[in-house]
Amino acid sequence: MIVNSRAHSPAADLAVMAEVSQVLEQRAARKHPPVSLAVSDAVALGIAGIFRSETRAGRVLGRFYRSGAIDSAELLEAARMEQGFASPEGHAALYCLIGWVHNRVHQLQPR
Repeated sequence: MIVNSRAHSPAADLAVMAEVSQVLEQRAARKHPPVSLAVSDAVALGIAGIFRSETRAGRVLGRFYRSGAIDSAELLEAARMEQGFASPEGHAALYCLIGWVHNRVHQLQPR
């Protein structure tokens, strides 16, 4: 399923880290946080921009960063792959990107 970001530009690195921290705190405060509790589109793009590189997973993140649209399964795989190499802060940001993908997929599913 193709997921799209509605943001016109990615969030700056400091805004990414601030929103990631806020979303993680809100999710931790709830026993069963809803899938809709996710980072914004601009932050999702910003996270992808931080982790874009010449690796296979990094190229997927780079494509999403540039175009704002990508196959959800491909983006999930890339984010999970990058988590294995990321710092704790990077791991948390990628976790939030994964949550953003789940939120988008949930929104696109027929009810």
